[in-house]
Amino acid sequence: MPRGPRLRHKKKITPHSLGHSHATHLIEAGVDLLEVQKILGHHSILTTAHYTHLTDTTNHQADQLINALMNGFAIDWQNLK
Repeated sequence: MPRGPRLRHKKKITPHSLGHSHATHLIEAGVDLLEVQKILGHHSILTTAHYTHLTDTTNHQADQLINALMNGFAIDWQNLK
């Protein structure tokens, strides 16, 4: 019976890496960092903050939020003192 190609993982899957992925997906979905802290059972918010590494999704979301914030400002460069 012919066999298909064997799957090989480039990274080792561990409980820690699964937790890291879960936390990253929660943060990218907009879940508050304090809620993620509770879900993961961390005592310190600093431990949870390690999971907030910048991904393409969070980078894009940050750009959108910053641009939306900055678009709300009108600067009159002529009248600055």
